[in-house]
Amino acid sequence: MARYKDSVCRQCRRESVKLFLKGDRCFGPKCALERRQYSPGMHGQGRRSKTSEYGIQLREKQKMKRMYGLLEKQFRNIFYLADKGKGVTGDTLLKLLETRLDTIVYRMGFVTSRAEGRQLIQHGHFRVNGKKVSIPSYRVKAGDEITIKEKSQKIARIIQSMESHERRGVATWLELDKNNFKGKVKALPAREELTMPIQEQLVVELYSK
Repeated sequence: MARYKDSVCRQCRRESVKLFLKGDRCFGPKCALERRQYSPGMHGQGRRSKTSEYGIQLREKQKMKRMYGLLEKQFRNIFYLADKGKGVTGDTLLKLLETRLDTIVYRMGFVTSRAEGRQLIQHGHFRVNGKKVSIPSYRVKAGDEITIKEKSQKIARIIQSMESHERRGVATWLELDKNNFKGKVKALPAREELTMPIQEQLVVELYSK
């Protein structure tokens, strides 16, 4: 399977926005975007020409894709699923992305990034409603309970992640029981509860051409 093997910090610099791909590093002075607020590469600081409408839409799609750590085919398939569903396509797209298990464990603070969440899920550290789930793209539903396997509750990076995440808080549509290493999806997120700097309508327009 294809993977992105370069520094993920380059992606934030390319999109000129923090994508929070490196955990706590993104909140400190070592954040690459804070130190170099221009695109990577030898021409990163050069003057750019005016971006076309297509270019703006493309950059928004790339930003979303990179934020959630997806390849092009994965992202496109999720979009088509959202397009076939009921309601506003852009809102449905965000809900489908946010209710992936790798994003849920990240939002609950069990991991510092979605990439770390995918790795720990694949290694079998999480349970959904008491059952082992090792698929990062597993779709979590309202009312589902996510727990950390008992033996995995002693893993240092999980403990450290939960301690640092406590300072940032948990999304309003989620519930966290830190002492028992478990969380619950109270409801599917409403668009106003998703505060990322994303203009999903631009992505809809791009794929609708």
